[in-house]
Amino acid sequence: MKICIGNNCVVDLLPFEKTRKTLVEEKMALHEKKGKEEAFMLGDLGDIISKYKRWVKKLPRVELFYAVKCNDDHAVLKVLTDLGASFDCASKSELRKILKLGVPPSRIIYANPCKQTSFIRYAAKHHVSLMTFDNEFELHKVKKNYPGAKLVFRMLPPRNFKVECDLGTKFGCEPSKARQLLEAAQNLGLDVVGVSFHVGSGCLEARAFAVAIQQARQVFDTGLDLGFNMNLLDIGGGFPGFVSPLVSFDEIAEIVNEALELHFPLLESVRIIGEPGRYVVTSAFTLVANIIAKRVVVNDHCGEKGETATLSSSSDEPTMMYYINDGVYGSFNSRINDRDHDHIEVLVPRDQETSLKYECSLWGPTCDSQDCIKEKIHLPELNIGDWLYFPFMGSYTTVLASSFNGMPRPIHYYYCLADVWHEVYPKEQRKKQACIKQIPQHIKSGHTLQEVTAINDLENLLTTSIPHVYISL
Repeated sequence: MKICIGNNCVVDLLPFEKTRKTLVEEKMALHEKKGKEEAFMLGDLGDIISKYKRWVKKLPRVELFYAVKCNDDHAVLKVLTDLGASFDCASKSELRKILKLGVPPSRIIYANPCKQTSFIRYAAKHHVSLMTFDNEFELHKVKKNYPGAKLVFRMLPPRNFKVECDLGTKFGCEPSKARQLLEAAQNLGLDVVGVSFHVGSGCLEARAFAVAIQQARQVFDTGLDLGFNMNLLDIGGGFPGFVSPLVSFDEIAEIVNEALELHFPLLESVRIIGEPGRYVVTSAFTLVANIIAKRVVVNDHCGEKGETATLSSSSDEPTMMYYINDGVYGSFNSRINDRDHDHIEVLVPRDQETSLKYECSLWGPTCDSQDCIKEKIHLPELNIGDWLYFPFMGSYTTVLASSFNGMPRPIHYYYCLADVWHEVYPKEQRKKQACIKQIPQHIKSGHTLQEVTAINDLENLLTTSIPHVYISL
């Protein structure tokens, strides 16, 4: 059964569980049957549902405010909305997207300490009152454009812990300067209601949260001393999106719960929120890309040679350069230094499977010589037309992809185990929805040729003999 959840997003409901590899192989075979070679993303919405439920179980006091910047895919946002999640937005565009889904302003935090003036006005117009600040200039801007805002002090947490992306270089006020900044807010007659921090994207040491929560308590108390109605703590993001030997979500959750109990006991009725991004979506998406070209090189790219049947990783032997139809200007924009980027799987016919692997390099499709995904990697010998797939591609991929050189972004497909889907969308609800047979013609107007083609593909999909249901928005 196929479900449409709006914005041309169709979800394939699976009657039984399938492995990631099986799903990739099935979709790849369908592409090849239709003569397609475009890269595509497979999104497991059931994985997102499971992550949300796990968060609620492991961090019962912490409301999940999903960081939209991490992956603003409509299907992701729609499912999270229907699960009851809240949202961390950083711009007018993100605010608009979330409000359009029917999310009430009370479930949104404008968590950008340095905001464009017109964006503040937009937030005011739509009653998104919760927003962060970390400097006095921002306070004056808010005073002029949204004096009724509920402000959250963005604290700079300790920066001596290992993280993949240190946000402290750009945002956050040092705790030692908190009183001075809070007094400035007080003199302007602004309403400060809480404290926020972000230990860094991709935190690798769970103890970073405990230390940050302890320091946040001190800033929180300073606000109380000044007469502010402090009632919110925002512990930010940094939660891992996949299983790692370095740090686990469960480990972080345990430390966070202990720190909250110690510094923000339940009796104080402080509202606690968190802003996970990677945690929610990283493991939900898999990129599948096609090998569009290859070269044989000798002595570290010093010369080119004809095709060879035997490859080796020895420096004096030929090695391969493989080119795929996605790269650093696309889904791999922020993936070059990520640990989860090392997961690469190869799809080859079973009769060609081999345990032999050889040294090679992996390149994107553009004309830029910097479009190198991996300078050195070991893969079996591959041919043009073979497929590679990359798991853990749900975070900071699609949102950062460009169309440089006119290269298309990957097509998106979604799936979910039917039983998991029905936990969010009961069958009784689905029976009330209308079944659609085609996309109305007026929706196609005003679109590019590529967009119209995508809409036509969707229309063809929905008019097949496969049962499908439309969930109205």
